[in-house]
Amino acid sequence: MPVHSAGLLLYRVTDAAAGAPVTDASAEVLIAHMGGPFWAAKDEGAWSIPKGEYDPDAEAALDAARREFEEELGLAPPDTDFAELGTWAYSSGKRITVFVADGARFSLDGLAFGEFELEWPPRSGRTQSFPEVDRVEWMPLADARPRLVKGQRAALDALAERFADV
Repeated sequence: MPVHSAGLLLYRVTDAAAGAPVTDASAEVLIAHMGGPFWAAKDEGAWSIPKGEYDPDAEAALDAARREFEEELGLAPPDTDFAELGTWAYSSGKRITVFVADGARFSLDGLAFGEFELEWPPRSGRTQSFPEVDRVEWMPLADARPRLVKGQRAALDALAERFADV
């Protein structure tokens, strides 16, 4: 049975004139750089939509996405309607369901990243705590695409298609 993950992708439109089409340059998404020693010196392919695993038999995907957003960022997700953007499979078989909403009014004030424990350095017998994510940024779609892990890039494509349909 595949592992399931769910996440929230917030976007905001920055400089599009009223009525003008939204483009990769005028839309930004909120993504997070993964924490821990493995990702510390990496940028490309080292960012993620705030997300986490869940059991679809015990929890709805949107509930899991909201919970994981808050666990990772220490901030409640915006109180708004989220639309399901889609579900995609990673090369590992893991499946991610992404929900999207306008986050233009969402404030990053008060970020408090969740932590995980890891034996570090490897085979040292010492356990250390690391942040699940170490920074969060609003980033234009074109800049976010190469930075996201490959399995999540399809969500940006789906968001861009959504903008094109408006």
